[in-house]
Amino acid sequence: MKTPRDLGGKELAKALSTLGYRVTRTMGSHMRLTTDQGGVHHVTVPNHSPLRVGTLAAILDEVGRHAGLSREDLLSRLAG
Repeated sequence: MKTPRDLGGKELAKALSTLGYRVTRTMGSHMRLTTDQGGVHHVTVPNHSPLRVGTLAAILDEVGRHAGLSREDLLSRLAG
């Protein structure tokens, strides 16, 4: 599955809520998402629309490492 090219920060935060992430802080144009599943994990997401592909890929890789999922598995889980 290809990395989406039109995904915004708010849409990503909503999609990551299925993995237990929630917005815990907003500073300027960035949101901090936190999950307690599998240990505490924080990720910073720019509240931009659309997110740059490299930024989105880095966020997905970081979340995938924490969840023990590849980027492909993570994308299919977030899409469905």
